[in-house]
Amino acid sequence: MLKQILAVTAMSLRGLPSRVGTSSVIVIGIAGVVAVLVSVLAMALGFRQTVAGSGRPDRAIVLRGGSNAELSSALTRDSVLTIMDSAGVRRNADGKPIASAEAVVIVNLPKISDGSDSNVTLRGVGPRAFEVRPEIRLVEGRMFEPAVREVIVGRAAQQQFQGLQVGSTIAFRDSDWTVVGAYESNGDSHESELMADSETVLSAYRRNGFQSVTALLDSADAFPAFKDALTTDPTLTVDVKREPEYYAEQSRQLTTVLNFLAYFVGGIMAVGAMFGALNTMYSAVSSRSTEIATLRAIGFSSTPVVVSVMVEALVLALIGGCAGALIAWLFFNGNVVNTLGQNFSQIVFRLTVDPALIGLGIVWALLIGLCGGLLPALRAARVPIVEALRAR
Repeated sequence: MLKQILAVTAMSLRGLPSRVGTSSVIVIGIAGVVAVLVSVLAMALGFRQTVAGSGRPDRAIVLRGGSNAELSSALTRDSVLTIMDSAGVRRNADGKPIASAEAVVIVNLPKISDGSDSNVTLRGVGPRAFEVRPEIRLVEGRMFEPAVREVIVGRAAQQQFQGLQVGSTIAFRDSDWTVVGAYESNGDSHESELMADSETVLSAYRRNGFQSVTALLDSADAFPAFKDALTTDPTLTVDVKREPEYYAEQSRQLTTVLNFLAYFVGGIMAVGAMFGALNTMYSAVSSRSTEIATLRAIGFSSTPVVVSVMVEALVLALIGGCAGALIAWLFFNGNVVNTLGQNFSQIVFRLTVDPALIGLGIVWALLIGLCGGLLPALRAARVPIVEALRAR
């Protein structure tokens, strides 16, 4: 039986060049499905990695109770002092808590691509913010000065929005702010922001309270004690979350939408590709009806015939899947795009086509090929030998 399967399958595959026109229908259709599926999922993956990369398990973010994002939160100065002095917060060599009370506001900046205005986060940070986030490093210019309207800008924001070159001046809140430096932050969501001294931001926007406190803890294991200390304090009404948990929540909604879009559109296209594969394989079986009948007449069983048709469909599907994955990788991997985040501000991120997505696309391709080849294979095995030979 194995020898028969190998012989019939080899014969079927050798005949593929003579059926290149009809075979290309399967390849092109499946390549389109995989390219769309992988490219949209690459957007979801890139966004999720960018947002999730902003968090560390030994950092915690504190918001007002019931707030799901920084913009909807408000903390008084007394609350901020209580949070910073809480148990579990790491202290530096001077005994100061390594925590940053932050003011978050939205400013409008024009995109480089089309000049349209976009919301960009201006984050006012405390004097120990860069001890809290050591991954932030200046790559150009200098740090902003307290009490002076100066900002540093993330590289991602600098590449997407106009007027953020070091030395330039940007206008918002009825005043001019000077860009004095640019920073990188391992490609996380903070690279899409502008940063300035928190007291200067509060003064410019005539505010007296903060939106959040981000604290570096003694260790990841110190989080439960830190959270208990704050949530049981009768003077506070706060939500306390590990940074990875908070940023995962921020990315969940858009990631869900993108995943649904990828599988919904990909599913519709997959049905079309499957019908194309059915039609193509039925045509291939019909053109080989005499050959198949002859093989069965000289002693070959129906199983090798079924296997040969299925293998042909899977080989064509594999070619299409690899082609679609290659298209997605060549045209989308690493592309920089921006989208609206939970804070109604733009987050800049890179599309990521990783091996797992490529593997998923190829699995989809093989499933389409399997479904498209099964019925034609069964038909090839069931056609009566005499009828097939007479039809020729």
